[in-house]
Amino acid sequence: MSHSVDGMIDAILEREGGFVDHPNDRGGPTNFGITQATLSGYLGKPVTRQKVKDLNVDLARDIYETQYYLAPRINNLPEPIQPFVFDCSINHGPRRAIRFVQSVCNDAGFGPLIVDGVIGPATRLAANSALAKMGDWFLAALVEERRNFYDAIVRNDPSQEVFLRGWMRRADEFDPPEIRQVMGEIT
Repeated sequence: MSHSVDGMIDAILEREGGFVDHPNDRGGPTNFGITQATLSGYLGKPVTRQKVKDLNVDLARDIYETQYYLAPRINNLPEPIQPFVFDCSINHGPRRAIRFVQSVCNDAGFGPLIVDGVIGPATRLAANSALAKMGDWFLAALVEERRNFYDAIVRNDPSQEVFLRGWMRRADEFDPPEIRQVMGEIT
């Protein structure tokens, strides 16, 4: 998995695919994973379903880089977790993605951090310390936090179960292979 922003965006675009307007998707019509609300916010004016459908990939890339990577300062996190946090930022919003990091850091004893979804000096320091001490287990814990979040979504709104399998596959893509192998041997 590439850790350059362009490589991460390539992977996200592959995961997100093209235009979708699923009746149970609370985000409404999306193209390349960009929702109608996101496109409206980025352009500073309301957009139609057709405008979402006509979205070009270059604009989607720009939205991803500026709104979901640079603005929330994901580029300031340790490089090995950036692809995961960036993907979460797009899928759940930047604040939720950063809360995953803050919660895992707190749970692993690298806090206390305020779980506010903002990357500041304390979050950066805690994430770097967690990665240095935990290695791949830090990323594995982040992936597990995301799985738990998906489960909670479905518990709170059973109509979302139609998406659960795909969401879990998406989370699994980030599980470190070495950890997966160890866990497979344990179970």
